[in-house]
Amino acid sequence: MSSNFRIPSTPPYSEIGIVTIFHAVWQQKALVLFVTIGVIVATAVYAFTAAPEYQVSSVLRPAAINELDELNRSEVYQLPPGDALIKVGASLESYETRLNFFRANQALFKPFERPGRTLEQSFDVFNRDSLKLVLPDPKKSDSLSAYIGLELKYPEGIDGVSLLNKFVNYAIAAERKQIAADLRVIVRNRLIELEGKIDAARSSYKTGKDARIATLQEVDNIKRAQLQDELKALRQQIETGRQDRIAQLGEAIAIAKTLGIEKPTTPSALGEKAAGSGESNSVMRTEINNQQTPLYFIGVEALSAERTALLQRKSNDFTEGRIAQIARELQLLQSNREVEMLKQRQNEDLFLSGVEPLRAEIVRLKNLGNLDISNMKLATIDRKALEPLRPVHPKKILILAIGVLVGGILGVLAALVRIFFVTGRRSTQQELIPLLSNAVGKQLREKTKP
Repeated sequence: MSSNFRIPSTPPYSEIGIVTIFHAVWQQKALVLFVTIGVIVATAVYAFTAAPEYQVSSVLRPAAINELDELNRSEVYQLPPGDALIKVGASLESYETRLNFFRANQALFKPFERPGRTLEQSFDVFNRDSLKLVLPDPKKSDSLSAYIGLELKYPEGIDGVSLLNKFVNYAIAAERKQIAADLRVIVRNRLIELEGKIDAARSSYKTGKDARIATLQEVDNIKRAQLQDELKALRQQIETGRQDRIAQLGEAIAIAKTLGIEKPTTPSALGEKAAGSGESNSVMRTEINNQQTPLYFIGVEALSAERTALLQRKSNDFTEGRIAQIARELQLLQSNREVEMLKQRQNEDLFLSGVEPLRAEIVRLKNLGNLDISNMKLATIDRKALEPLRPVHPKKILILAIGVLVGGILGVLAALVRIFFVTGRRSTQQELIPLLSNAVGKQLREKTKP
């Protein structure tokens, strides 16, 4: 038996118009208002009970040129203002600088400490979440000059203004100390280099002096040996001449004795005497010829006297003038005054060549020790941290506005959920009532059959 029962179809939810939904939600306005107020109250409680967080900032710009003029004129360490600002920025961002400041000012960081955390862990949280370095955007060229900013976020109870200003001063002082240390190292290395050059000049001078002394002594020795050789040769020559003269005189004496020549005479006189001439001996004759008179004409007496003198001679040096000159030169060679003066020099640094500029540079570098870097401005603090007028977190108005918006959305959603839940239940009831009625009627008809 076929049943005529049909479940009436329910229109799909997509066919429900916006107006219908609006009316349905409006009927649930109490629920919407309740949810909205609840969310607003919750956000208000958070906004007014959350711990406030403040923010301060400081801005640094390049120092004036005259602030770094003394350092740059040293010609040892060049530091333009822009580079000085970059160094300060690097010091501000340095983990080591921040940690050292944290350790040196622990009283300022007490609120950042948490139970169970080490000092380094507490600092790491502060360094990661609270301190931020702000740099200009390199894509924007409209900035009048370079700058470096530093922002600090801190909870209530911390003197953030003092903390940030002290940290900026600490970072600048730390970089100033680093520059002073770098300058000392550069000056020390430069002084070592210059002293090395002067030591090299001393070594070169000593080598040159020793070479000069050796050269002078060698020249004197050579000259002395040459003079001694010449003196020996002259003496040998004179002695040979003396012996030859003695031999000649002996031969002439023998001839003169044979001829009976006792006194000096001439060949003519000797000839007349041999011819028996009676001419008075008082007549003086002069004989002119171009022939050398033999030695024996001098006579035995003169020849014997000369020979005796030559045999008795102890030294022949006086017979040659050159021997006296050689003796004089040898006497002068006994001492070289230049060598003596070279050896007697007391302050040999005075004789070094080419070291005057090096000494002047050493004096200049040593005077750099008087360079006062303690007050040198590496950067200009364009804006110091100031006490903030209001906290940056929580932003109460924004939180309340978000609470109203979220509360309204959640209230509408709650109303829609309730509407769909109630509508679905009513639709089910409307479908089950006809079905139950048909079932009951069917059972009654079956019972009433004969």
